[in-house]
Amino acid sequence: MVSKSKSSHIGSCLSIADILAVIYGRNLLIDPKRSNWNERDRFILSKGHAVSILYALLAELGFFPEAELDTYCEDGSILAGHANHYVNGVEFSTGSLGHGLSVGCGIALAARTDKKSFKTYVLLSDGEMNEGSTWEAILFAAQHKLDNLIVIVDYNKLQGLGSTAEVINLEPLSDKWISCGWEIREVNGHDHHELFDTFNSIPFEKEKPNVIIAHTTKGKGVSFMEDKLEWHYKSPNSDQLKLALDELTNSE
Repeated sequence: MVSKSKSSHIGSCLSIADILAVIYGRNLLIDPKRSNWNERDRFILSKGHAVSILYALLAELGFFPEAELDTYCEDGSILAGHANHYVNGVEFSTGSLGHGLSVGCGIALAARTDKKSFKTYVLLSDGEMNEGSTWEAILFAAQHKLDNLIVIVDYNKLQGLGSTAEVINLEPLSDKWISCGWEIREVNGHDHHELFDTFNSIPFEKEKPNVIIAHTTKGKGVSFMEDKLEWHYKSPNSDQLKLALDELTNSE
């Protein structure tokens, strides 16, 4: 999809592939035939620039025909380059970074007020940790004891213009979340068993929101993309596409 459309953010997509596989494959309570089912779990991809992998996943699950993926980023297609809520299965349009967690807090608070049992998951980029709106939402969630809210930080340590250490150093990241009143777990974001066990232990502590800091690799699984900032922007040409798909296929 990214190669065909000559679009961007394949490195960001591969960074979260394993996280999405576990959430949607084993944890999220959803029904493709009833996408507006009121009791469904909610998932917000706050780092909306990585949406091509979410579209591919939703199509595979049956939210819309897989043939529509061929229209990704074409003029007139609803499969826009940032998450578009007009696409069946996408809860909220994102891509303006720093907004997803605020929306997630509102959904989680509404669920508790209405005595609904569904959970709200929000996947953040580490770059979003630079946004003041993110920290306002972090404080809000703890204040309101939203233990039905789960945040996953895709901590690949690369953002748009450099490493997180160079742009705005986030460390000690875990201590910051803890000091704001969250219960935290740190995991290998590419280990399916570790991710599955961690999601299954939610809530980590009653009346405290949950955050999972997932240590990941940008461009995971493709040797020439791993930990390379340029794959935040580049699209693979035909030769690079073949090589990447060969590597990913042979690693399964």
